[in-house]
Amino acid sequence: MYAIINACGKQYKVQEGDIVFMERLETEEGKEITFKEVLLVSDENKTTVGEPLIKGAKVKATVIGHGKSKKVLVFKYKAKKNYRKTRGHRQAYTKVQIEKISITAPRAKKVEAEVVEEKA
Repeated sequence: MYAIINACGKQYKVQEGDIVFMERLETEEGKEITFKEVLLVSDENKTTVGEPLIKGAKVKATVIGHGKSKKVLVFKYKAKKNYRKTRGHRQAYTKVQIEKISITAPRAKKVEAEVVEEKA
């Protein structure tokens, strides 16, 4: 079973037991987090696609840790103008382990049928 979730402005394909690196989340290590923006859930028999989200679907995960990725260097220059700049950037991330993907069917509303009498 896998799901596609919308988190931190990006979409992630996740399965139970996966470890995912996503944009920095303001959550402490060891805390449980729930993603409610589920776009698609698929198992062996059935695929459910949201319009745009699936009502009643949740993905539960645990925050393992926080960190920074490798440094990316950006070098700018203009030829013959003696212009050179070097910039570095390290993107912050949160390491998350997916625990459970669950989907509950929305409760059906009870509708009472009206009896219409026909004139003979």
